[in-house]
Amino acid sequence: MRDTKESRLLLVLLVAIAFALITVDIRGGRNSPVDGARHAAAAVFGPVESGLSSAVNPVGDAVSAVRASGSRHDRLAALEKENAALKAKLGSDDRNRSRLKQLDKLLKVAGEGQYGIKGAQVIAIGSAQGFSWTITIDAGADDGIKRDMTVLNGDGLVGRVTTVGPSTSTVLLANDPDFTVGTRMEAGDELGFASGQGDRPLRVELLNGKAEVKKGDRLVTFGSQADKPFVPGVPVGVVSRVDPSGGGLTRTLYVTPYVSFTKLDIVGVVVAPPKQDPRDTVLPAKPKPVPTPTVTVTVTPSADAPATDEQQ
Repeated sequence: MRDTKESRLLLVLLVAIAFALITVDIRGGRNSPVDGARHAAAAVFGPVESGLSSAVNPVGDAVSAVRASGSRHDRLAALEKENAALKAKLGSDDRNRSRLKQLDKLLKVAGEGQYGIKGAQVIAIGSAQGFSWTITIDAGADDGIKRDMTVLNGDGLVGRVTTVGPSTSTVLLANDPDFTVGTRMEAGDELGFASGQGDRPLRVELLNGKAEVKKGDRLVTFGSQADKPFVPGVPVGVVSRVDPSGGGLTRTLYVTPYVSFTKLDIVGVVVAPPKQDPRDTVLPAKPKPVPTPTVTVTVTPSADAPATDEQQ
């Protein structure tokens, strides 16, 4: 539109009419004379407004969803971190409970045998100084450990100390082929020598070739002179097989050791031997035999059964 005198007058007139309508609408309230015109305009422009709203709302919803998604992602990451920490704590607790159980068994053995022990933890396992079956423990000369000391755990004989450093020591395990220990049969005086055979049972040569031995019999360490390298009374294992006696000077036994040499963690080094031989007191209690139930069958003669001669 050109900027002319007529156009300016028209603009002023339209502004005046707009102000007049606004004034009338405000004063009229709900009974405003322009209410009908408002409803008519709403009927015309309402669908257009709804269409624009439906087109714009998904965009707003998407933006809100992205923001909420980011919040959920952060929360999920936090929950995953908490779960990982809980799992790690539970795992640590399980290991601590296992170690406490091992320590309790070790202290019980030490108390029953009256052994003075220095507790240690296995920190390495493998060959060392040419030995096949060894472990390294975190106790050494600074802890009073010396060469040729007996090593045990809550189950029985583990081995003997072979090399000592300031803070660590090497232990030769009882199942090593170079390992030999004097043994004594439970509740008797039959002596022998046990040798390691790796992952197979210990081989024991009894000095008495005519000794009466059976599967299930148990052995303990006999002890060494001056208690080095072995103190007496430490549980060794259970007889699993006896070779037939061939009339030789010795008799061969195969003994399953009490100790699992592939599951070593907490051990004790005997730094003070017992004042007297504990004999068999350190051996675990024998399992009680389970009684075999007996069934008694009582036969009751039937009323229809024919009478015998005695009954007649």
